[in-house]
Amino acid sequence: MANLKEIRSRISSVSSTMQITGAMKMVSAAKLKKAQDAIIAMKPYAYKLKQLLEQLSSALGNDSIYNERNEEIKNVLIVPITSNRGLCGAFNSNIVKKALELEEGKYRNLNVQFYTVGKKGNDILKKTDKVFKYETHIFDDLTYAAAAELASELMELYTSGQFDKIVLVYNSFKNAATQIVTEETFLPIQAIENEEVQSATDYLYEPSKEEIVKELIPRSLKTQIFKALRDSVASEHGARMTAMHKATDNANELRNQLKLTYNKARQAAITGEILEIVGGAEALA
Repeated sequence: MANLKEIRSRISSVSSTMQITGAMKMVSAAKLKKAQDAIIAMKPYAYKLKQLLEQLSSALGNDSIYNERNEEIKNVLIVPITSNRGLCGAFNSNIVKKALELEEGKYRNLNVQFYTVGKKGNDILKKTDKVFKYETHIFDDLTYAAAAELASELMELYTSGQFDKIVLVYNSFKNAATQIVTEETFLPIQAIENEEVQSATDYLYEPSKEEIVKELIPRSLKTQIFKALRDSVASEHGARMTAMHKATDNANELRNQLKLTYNKARQAAITGEILEIVGGAEALA
Protein backbone atom coordinates (compact mmCIF):
# COMPACT_ATOMS: atom_id res chain seq x y z
CA MET A 1 0.00 0.00 0.00
CA ALA A 2 1.31 3.48 -0.88
CA ASN A 3 2.39 5.64 2.04
CA LEU A 4 0.21 8.52 3.25
CA LYS A 5 2.37 11.23 1.65
CA GLU A 6 2.05 9.67 -1.81
CA ILE A 7 -1.72 9.31 -1.47
CA ARG A 8 -2.07 12.94 -0.30
CA SER A 9 -0.04 14.04 -3.33
CA ARG A 10 -2.28 12.10 -5.71
CA ILE A 11 -5.44 13.53 -4.12
CA SER A 12 -4.06 17.04 -4.57
CA SER A 13 -3.14 16.30 -8.20
CA VAL A 14 -6.58 14.88 -9.03
CA SER A 15 -8.28 17.88 -7.36
CA SER A 16 -6.23 20.26 -9.51
CA THR A 17 -7.22 18.30 -12.62
CA MET A 18 -10.87 18.56 -11.60
CA GLN A 19 -10.61 22.33 -11.38
CA ILE A 20 -9.09 22.51 -14.87
CA THR A 21 -11.62 20.20 -16.52
CA GLY A 22 -14.49 21.93 -14.72
CA ALA A 23 -13.32 25.33 -15.97
CA MET A 24 -12.91 24.01 -19.52
CA LYS A 25 -16.41 22.58 -19.38
CA MET A 26 -17.89 25.97 -18.40
CA VAL A 27 -15.92 27.79 -21.11
CA SER A 28 -17.08 25.32 -23.77
CA ALA A 29 -20.68 25.61 -22.54
CA ALA A 30 -20.54 29.40 -22.93
CA LYS A 31 -19.04 29.16 -26.42
CA LEU A 32 -21.49 26.42 -27.39
CA LYS A 33 -24.51 28.65 -26.76
CA LYS A 34 -23.30 31.25 -29.25
CA ALA A 35 -22.21 28.68 -31.86
CA GLN A 36 -25.44 26.70 -31.45
CA ASP A 37 -27.63 29.77 -31.98
CA ALA A 38 -25.63 30.67 -35.10
CA ILE A 39 -25.92 27.27 -36.78
CA ILE A 40 -29.59 26.76 -35.86
CA ALA A 41 -30.43 30.15 -37.39
CA MET A 42 -28.42 29.39 -40.54
CA LYS A 43 -29.51 25.81 -41.32
CA PRO A 44 -33.00 26.57 -42.76
CA TYR A 45 -31.56 29.23 -45.07
CA ALA A 46 -28.68 27.02 -46.20
CA TYR A 47 -31.00 24.04 -46.76
CA LYS A 48 -33.45 26.07 -48.86
CA LEU A 49 -30.64 27.62 -50.88
CA LYS A 50 -29.16 24.18 -51.55
CA GLN A 51 -32.59 22.90 -52.63
CA LEU A 52 -32.96 25.84 -54.99
CA LEU A 53 -29.46 25.17 -56.33
CA GLU A 54 -30.35 21.56 -57.15
CA GLN A 55 -33.52 22.66 -58.93
CA LEU A 56 -31.57 25.24 -60.88
CA SER A 57 -28.88 22.76 -61.86
CA SER A 58 -31.52 20.38 -63.19
CA ALA A 59 -32.97 23.14 -65.34
CA LEU A 60 -29.62 24.37 -66.65
CA GLY A 61 -28.24 20.94 -67.51
CA ASN A 62 -24.73 21.17 -68.95
CA ASP A 63 -24.83 24.98 -69.11
CA SER A 64 -23.28 25.21 -65.64
CA ILE A 65 -19.55 24.68 -65.17
CA TYR A 66 -20.32 23.37 -61.69
CA ASN A 67 -22.47 20.48 -62.86
CA GLU A 68 -21.24 16.93 -63.30
CA ARG A 69 -18.89 16.46 -66.23
CA ASN A 70 -19.19 13.62 -68.72
CA GLU A 71 -15.64 12.44 -68.12
CA GLU A 72 -14.88 9.52 -65.86
CA ILE A 73 -14.04 10.51 -62.28
CA LYS A 74 -10.33 10.00 -61.63
CA ASN A 75 -9.21 12.66 -59.14
CA VAL A 76 -11.07 13.14 -55.86
CA LEU A 77 -10.38 15.79 -53.23
CA ILE A 78 -11.61 15.02 -49.71
CA VAL A 79 -11.92 18.00 -47.34
CA PRO A 80 -11.91 16.77 -43.72
CA ILE A 81 -12.89 19.55 -41.30
CA THR A 82 -11.40 19.11 -37.82
CA SER A 83 -10.43 21.46 -34.98
CA ASN A 84 -7.20 23.21 -34.07
CA ARG A 85 -7.34 21.99 -30.46
CA GLY A 86 -7.85 18.64 -28.79
CA LEU A 87 -9.50 17.52 -25.52
CA CYS A 88 -12.82 17.00 -27.31
CA GLY A 89 -13.20 13.23 -27.22
CA ALA A 90 -13.48 11.42 -30.54
CA PHE A 91 -14.45 14.60 -32.42
CA ASN A 92 -11.31 14.72 -34.61
CA SER A 93 -10.54 11.00 -34.81
CA ASN A 94 -14.03 10.26 -36.19
CA ILE A 95 -13.47 12.70 -39.07
CA VAL A 96 -10.02 11.31 -39.89
CA LYS A 97 -11.38 7.77 -39.72
CA LYS A 98 -14.22 8.63 -42.12
CA ALA A 99 -11.84 10.33 -44.56
CA LEU A 100 -9.55 7.29 -44.62
CA GLU A 101 -12.53 4.97 -45.02
CA LEU A 102 -13.61 6.91 -48.12
CA GLU A 103 -10.10 6.76 -49.54
CA GLU A 104 -9.72 3.02 -48.97
CA GLY A 105 -13.31 2.05 -49.79
CA LYS A 106 -15.57 4.20 -51.95
CA TYR A 107 -12.70 5.84 -53.89
CA ARG A 108 -10.20 3.00 -53.66
CA ASN A 109 -9.05 2.89 -57.29
CA LEU A 110 -9.00 6.68 -57.75
CA ASN A 111 -6.38 9.34 -57.11
CA VAL A 112 -7.47 10.68 -53.71
CA GLN A 113 -5.94 13.68 -51.97
CA PHE A 114 -6.85 15.61 -48.81
CA TYR A 115 -7.38 19.32 -48.26
CA THR A 116 -7.28 19.40 -44.46
CA VAL A 117 -9.09 22.16 -42.59
CA GLY A 118 -7.99 22.21 -38.94
CA LYS A 119 -4.65 21.45 -37.30
CA LYS A 120 -5.59 18.12 -35.70
CA GLY A 121 -6.69 16.50 -38.94
CA ASN A 122 -3.58 17.73 -40.75
CA ASP A 123 -1.28 16.38 -38.01
CA ILE A 124 -2.62 12.87 -38.63
CA LEU A 125 -3.27 12.85 -42.38
CA LYS A 126 0.05 14.42 -43.37
CA LYS A 127 1.63 11.06 -42.50
CA THR A 128 -0.19 9.59 -45.51
CA ASP A 129 1.69 11.91 -47.90
CA LYS A 130 -1.63 12.68 -49.60
CA VAL A 131 -2.31 16.13 -48.16
CA PHE A 132 -2.78 18.42 -51.15
CA LYS A 133 -3.05 21.54 -48.99
CA TYR A 134 -4.00 22.48 -45.44
CA GLU A 135 -5.73 25.39 -43.70
CA THR A 136 -5.36 25.91 -39.94
CA HIS A 137 -6.09 29.62 -39.38
CA ILE A 138 -9.69 29.83 -40.57
CA PHE A 139 -11.05 29.02 -37.10
CA ASP A 140 -9.07 31.85 -35.47
CA ASP A 141 -11.75 34.24 -36.72
CA LEU A 142 -14.46 32.37 -38.58
CA THR A 143 -16.27 34.78 -40.89
CA TYR A 144 -18.27 34.45 -44.09
CA ALA A 145 -15.45 36.18 -45.96
CA ALA A 146 -12.93 33.56 -44.84
CA ALA A 147 -15.33 30.72 -45.74
CA ALA A 148 -16.01 32.33 -49.13
CA GLU A 149 -12.28 32.48 -49.85
CA LEU A 150 -11.93 28.76 -49.09
CA ALA A 151 -15.00 27.96 -51.22
CA SER A 152 -13.64 29.99 -54.14
CA GLU A 153 -10.38 28.04 -54.01
CA LEU A 154 -12.24 24.72 -54.04
CA MET A 155 -14.44 25.87 -56.93
CA GLU A 156 -11.34 26.83 -58.91
CA LEU A 157 -9.83 23.39 -58.30
CA TYR A 158 -12.97 21.82 -59.77
CA THR A 159 -13.61 24.15 -62.71
CA SER A 160 -9.95 23.99 -63.78
CA GLY A 161 -10.26 20.22 -64.07
CA GLN A 162 -7.64 19.49 -61.42
CA PHE A 163 -10.21 17.46 -59.47
CA ASP A 164 -13.33 15.71 -60.74
CA LYS A 165 -15.08 15.53 -57.38
CA ILE A 166 -14.79 17.40 -54.07
CA VAL A 167 -16.25 15.89 -50.89
CA LEU A 168 -16.67 17.54 -47.47
CA VAL A 169 -16.35 15.44 -44.30
CA TYR A 170 -17.38 17.19 -41.08
CA ASN A 171 -19.29 16.84 -37.83
CA SER A 172 -22.88 18.02 -38.16
CA PHE A 173 -24.29 19.48 -34.94
CA LYS A 174 -27.37 17.77 -33.48
CA ASN A 175 -27.07 18.62 -29.80
CA ALA A 176 -24.39 19.08 -27.15
CA ALA A 177 -23.94 15.33 -26.73
CA THR A 178 -24.38 14.19 -30.34
CA GLN A 179 -22.36 15.05 -33.43
CA ILE A 180 -23.08 13.29 -36.72
CA VAL A 181 -20.16 12.55 -39.05
CA THR A 182 -21.38 13.83 -42.42
CA GLU A 183 -20.11 13.11 -45.94
CA GLU A 184 -21.35 15.77 -48.34
CA THR A 185 -20.57 16.27 -52.03
CA PHE A 186 -19.48 19.86 -52.60
CA LEU A 187 -18.84 19.60 -56.33
CA PRO A 188 -20.18 18.64 -58.79
CA ILE A 189 -23.64 19.89 -57.92
CA GLN A 190 -26.06 17.00 -57.57
CA ALA A 191 -28.99 17.73 -59.88
CA ILE A 192 -32.42 16.43 -58.89
CA GLU A 193 -33.30 13.40 -61.01
CA ASN A 194 -36.86 12.83 -59.81
CA GLU A 195 -39.18 14.37 -62.43
CA GLU A 196 -42.02 14.81 -59.94
CA VAL A 197 -39.78 16.85 -57.64
CA GLN A 198 -38.57 18.90 -60.57
CA SER A 199 -42.06 19.71 -61.76
CA ALA A 200 -43.27 20.52 -58.23
CA THR A 201 -41.55 23.91 -58.39
CA ASP A 202 -41.48 25.90 -61.61
CA TYR A 203 -39.19 28.93 -61.56
CA LEU A 204 -39.24 32.00 -63.77
CA TYR A 205 -35.64 33.08 -64.29
CA GLU A 206 -34.95 36.78 -63.98
CA PRO A 207 -32.33 37.79 -64.99
CA SER A 208 -31.18 35.17 -67.48
CA LYS A 209 -30.04 31.68 -66.56
CA GLU A 210 -26.47 32.65 -67.38
CA GLU A 211 -26.55 35.49 -64.84
CA ILE A 212 -27.98 33.13 -62.24
CA VAL A 213 -25.18 30.65 -62.89
CA LYS A 214 -22.68 33.45 -62.47
CA GLU A 215 -24.10 34.84 -59.22
CA LEU A 216 -26.38 32.45 -57.35
CA ILE A 217 -24.50 29.16 -57.68
CA PRO A 218 -21.15 30.48 -56.34
CA ARG A 219 -22.99 32.21 -53.49
CA SER A 220 -24.80 28.98 -52.62
CA LEU A 221 -21.54 27.00 -52.63
CA LYS A 222 -19.90 29.57 -50.35
CA THR A 223 -22.87 29.32 -47.99
CA GLN A 224 -22.54 25.52 -48.02
CA ILE A 225 -18.90 25.79 -46.87
CA PHE A 226 -19.77 28.39 -44.23
CA LYS A 227 -22.53 26.16 -42.85
CA ALA A 228 -20.18 23.15 -42.69
CA LEU A 229 -17.57 25.21 -40.81
CA ARG A 230 -20.16 26.56 -38.36
CA ASP A 231 -21.54 23.07 -37.89
CA SER A 232 -18.05 21.87 -37.05
CA VAL A 233 -17.42 24.69 -34.56
CA ALA A 234 -20.68 24.06 -32.69
CA SER A 235 -19.98 20.31 -32.69
CA GLU A 236 -16.47 20.91 -31.35
CA HIS A 237 -17.70 22.92 -28.38
CA GLY A 238 -20.41 20.36 -27.68
CA ALA A 239 -17.91 17.48 -27.86
CA ARG A 240 -15.41 19.30 -25.61
CA MET A 241 -18.09 20.17 -23.05
CA THR A 242 -19.22 16.53 -22.95
CA ALA A 243 -15.64 15.25 -22.72
CA MET A 244 -14.74 17.65 -19.91
CA HIS A 245 -17.94 16.75 -18.05
CA LYS A 246 -17.01 13.06 -18.18
CA ALA A 247 -13.42 13.84 -17.22
CA THR A 248 -14.60 15.83 -14.20
CA ASP A 249 -16.90 13.00 -13.10
CA ASN A 250 -14.11 10.45 -13.49
CA ALA A 251 -11.68 12.64 -11.55
CA ASN A 252 -14.23 13.06 -8.77
CA GLU A 253 -14.74 9.29 -8.58
CA LEU A 254 -10.97 8.72 -8.49
CA ARG A 255 -10.55 11.32 -5.75
CA ASN A 256 -13.21 9.65 -3.63
CA GLN A 257 -11.44 6.29 -4.03
CA LEU A 258 -8.11 7.86 -3.07
CA LYS A 259 -9.66 9.47 0.01
CA LEU A 260 -11.05 6.09 1.06
CA THR A 261 -7.63 4.49 0.54
CA TYR A 262 -6.00 7.32 2.49
CA ASN A 263 -8.41 6.90 5.42
CA LYS A 264 -7.82 3.14 5.49
CA ALA A 265 -4.05 3.62 5.38
CA ARG A 266 -4.22 6.26 8.13
CA GLN A 267 -6.42 4.02 10.27
CA ALA A 268 -4.01 1.11 9.79
CA ALA A 269 -1.07 3.34 10.77
CA ILE A 270 -2.83 4.54 13.94
CA THR A 271 -3.80 0.97 14.86
CA GLY A 272 -0.19 -0.13 14.40
CA GLU A 273 1.08 2.66 16.65
CA ILE A 274 -1.46 1.74 19.37
CA LEU A 275 -0.39 -1.90 19.20
CA GLU A 276 3.26 -0.88 19.56
CA ILE A 277 2.46 1.25 22.63
CA VAL A 278 0.38 -1.51 24.25
CA GLY A 279 3.10 -4.09 23.51
CA GLY A 280 5.77 -1.84 25.03
CA ALA A 281 3.67 -1.23 28.16
CA GLU A 282 3.12 -4.96 28.64
CA ALA A 283 6.87 -5.60 28.28
CA LEU A 284 7.63 -3.10 31.07
CA ALA A 285 4.99 -4.51 33.40
